[in-house]
Amino acid sequence: MTPQSMPPEAALPELLRTGMAALVEERMRVLLHAEQARCQATDPGAVGMMEGLAELLTAGGERIRPTVLLTGYLAAGGDSAAEPVLDAAVALELLDTCYLIRRDTWENSLLRHGAPTLHVRHSAEHERNGWGGDARYFGIGMASLVGDLAMALADRLAANLPDAVRQVWYDLRIGRLGGSYVDSVLSSSYLADPWPADCLTGCARGCGSGWYALLHPLLMGAALAGRGDLAVVYQDYARPVHAAWRMRGFLSGGGDRDWYGDLLRGALLDGEDRDRVERTIAHLLDRSSRVLAATSFSPVWHAELAGLAARLTAPR
Repeated sequence: MTPQSMPPEAALPELLRTGMAALVEERMRVLLHAEQARCQATDPGAVGMMEGLAELLTAGGERIRPTVLLTGYLAAGGDSAAEPVLDAAVALELLDTCYLIRRDTWENSLLRHGAPTLHVRHSAEHERNGWGGDARYFGIGMASLVGDLAMALADRLAANLPDAVRQVWYDLRIGRLGGSYVDSVLSSSYLADPWPADCLTGCARGCGSGWYALLHPLLMGAALAGRGDLAVVYQDYARPVHAAWRMRGFLSGGGDRDWYGDLLRGALLDGEDRDRVERTIAHLLDRSSRVLAATSFSPVWHAELAGLAARLTAPR
């Protein structure tokens, strides 16, 4: 590329992130292909498990965690040609896929990316073939195994990451398990409040609605770039963005919002209340931008991180 054809500086973050996102997709494709070939050679009967995971991973999705990781990594000065960040991004997507499978199973969701969920698909397979035992529990068991496979592949990728990155990965793994446990207990005991009142002042702990999708990928990106000193900055940035993200999720609803949440939105939020929440979201985003402004990030990466926050919290 000649100097005359170089893109303007403001466009470089988008070009770098888009290029690396394509490399992440290719790394995932190569990994899945190699695992399917290995499974075919060593245990052909288990190929269906690999195929189920591959179909789910390639069916679509927003790739939020890889995007956050790449943005945090590049903003921290990471080398766009380095390979470990690709493995970290794929590991995050595999981990998220595991939790999607678990949530679909726990909530008995029928569809994922427009296709039958894994537990529904395997239950139907059991019924079609007239196999012994309970078709529903068979479907749940098979889906759980595919989720475990996604987790195992993610951990294998993470095992080769630098020590500082692995520590963040282990914190993420343990923290997300704890978050899922707490969410399940609260939901089952009818103590969970779909209205994210605590988010109005900014989240102190984080929750499954966004914290693990935001903070830990940023911390992994900083560690991969050799900028562990950015941990506090990324945490201060992530807290208000997470709060705004969760509030947007409550306002917007969506496939992961149940009828009780819809009922509360209609009962608790009139037009004035919604305006108040919109103002709060804007305030939280401004707060995150002020955090960035007080750092050593260049103007273009300040703008890119602010843009990431805006995209995550945009009306849907």
